[in-house]
Amino acid sequence: MEKLWSRECQAGRRFIIKIEPGTKIVQALVDFARAENLHFASMVSAIGSVRDVQFSGIQAGAQLPMTGPRIKTHRLEGPLELLGLEGNIAPNAEKQLGGQFYILGSKSSGEVVGGRLIEAEVFATCEIVLAEYLVDGIGRHCSATSGVDTLFIEEK
Repeated sequence: MEKLWSRECQAGRRFIIKIEPGTKIVQALVDFARAENLHFASMVSAIGSVRDVQFSGIQAGAQLPMTGPRIKTHRLEGPLELLGLEGNIAPNAEKQLGGQFYILGSKSSGEVVGGRLIEAEVFATCEIVLAEYLVDGIGRHCSATSGVDTLFIEEK
């Protein structure tokens, strides 16, 4: 298949993680992955509440490759109910672990907001299930085509 890359992987460990109030979620997850020697992990589920949420979204009418002016950054004080957190943890081109996550949260009005998570602080609690996948040849690199960090799958 053209324009589709894949790599088979094996299921590894599963972690149930509880993050305390005041903790930065992205930083905590990346620190956890480093401490547990994870090389690739994916978010299974996340619930709780967050505040001081920073996320970004693509501007209407944007073209590829993405550049700074084509991405709008938002900051919400909150608190928000955490409805969803998707994403994964993978090494970058320098072999350093990093996370790329997308967040959905609801305001007290019921309005739902979300985008690519830059960082958020846990408000009351955050409960996460994280799955490790055993795989080689996967990393996150900046795509020349899209201009954003995407998974890179090495050729076999």
